Amino acid sequence: MVHTSASSTVKISSDAHIWQNLKYAISASSGFQSWQLESSEQVKNLRLEQQVQMYLKETLATLAY
Repeated sequence: MVHTSASSTVKISSDAHIWQNLKYAISASSGFQSWQLESSEQVKNLRLEQQVQMYLKETLATLAY
């Protein structure tokens, strides 16, 4: 049985709220919108969260290269 404290539950809720806001800010950016236009139909059919995750991974991989 897993026990969670009230503070960890609040932290998870706060993190989820932050991710939600960040996800929408990223999806509104010109970089994301350009990436989305160049993406395949398969990518465009994914949930927004999955698209943002793919965009971030590709962007970070490009920057690391």
